[in-house]
Amino acid sequence: MDAHGGLDRWHNFDSVQATIVSGGQLFVRKGMPQDPTPREMTVSLHEQQASLWPFGAPDQRTRFTADRVAIEKLDGTVVAERRDPRSSFAGHALATPWDPLQRAYFNGYALWIYLTSPFALAMPGFVVEDIEPWQEGNESWRGLRATFPAAIASHSTRQEFYFGDDGLLRRHDYRVDVAGGFAAAQYVDQVRESAGIKFPTRRRAYMRDDQGRPMLDAEMVFIDISNIRLD
Repeated sequence: MDAHGGLDRWHNFDSVQATIVSGGQLFVRKGMPQDPTPREMTVSLHEQQASLWPFGAPDQRTRFTADRVAIEKLDGTVVAERRDPRSSFAGHALATPWDPLQRAYFNGYALWIYLTSPFALAMPGFVVEDIEPWQEGNESWRGLRATFPAAIASHSTRQEFYFGDDGLLRRHDYRVDVAGGFAAAQYVDQVRESAGIKFPTRRRAYMRDDQGRPMLDAEMVFIDISNIRLD
C-alpha cells in the first residue's frame, strides 16, 4: 500500500472518477459486445458503491451496491432495478446471456475492486495471507491471497494478488462466479499517479489454465483507464 501512495493518503479521499474504455470476449459471449465509447466511472473508496455513465443511452447511468443495481436517468428516475442481483446469476454458464442489469452489476463490482486495490484489502472483513510467488519470466512476484467478506460483491470469495519488487500490483487472479466460474488471470501495467496515488491504467484479463498460465488467445476483458481524479 505504501508503494501505491500510502493508506493515510488514501483516507484523505472519498471517491475516484476515471474514464474507461472496455471490451473483450466475455461481453461477446454474454450477448453484450462493448462499443469503444469512453465512459465515466465513479466509485466510492470506503464503501462499495459505483456508477457508470453513459449506460444504454446518453442520459442514463448505473447505480451499483452489493444488494441492488439500477439503471436510471441522470435526474434520478429509475428505468430498471434489481434487488439481490447476485441471485439472478444462479445456474449461469460461460455462454449464458446477460441482461442489462446483470451487465451493470458485473461492471459495478469489478471496477470497484480494480480502482480500489490494493487499499480495499485493508477494509474490515478482508483476510489476507501470503502465498507462493508467481514466476513471470525472470521476475518473481510476491503473492497474497485475499478472502473477501460476504458483504462485498466480487468475482469470487478468494482472489490472488501478485506484486513486483517495487511493491506495485502486477497480476490479479480470480474465478468469475457470475459466468460459470472460469479461472482468470488479469495483468495490469502502465501505472499513472493521481494526487499521490498510483493506479494501473491498462488491464488485460485472460482465461488461465490449470498451471495458472494465461491463455493469451482468450482475452476475456480489456480495460483502458485514463483521466483519473480523486475527490
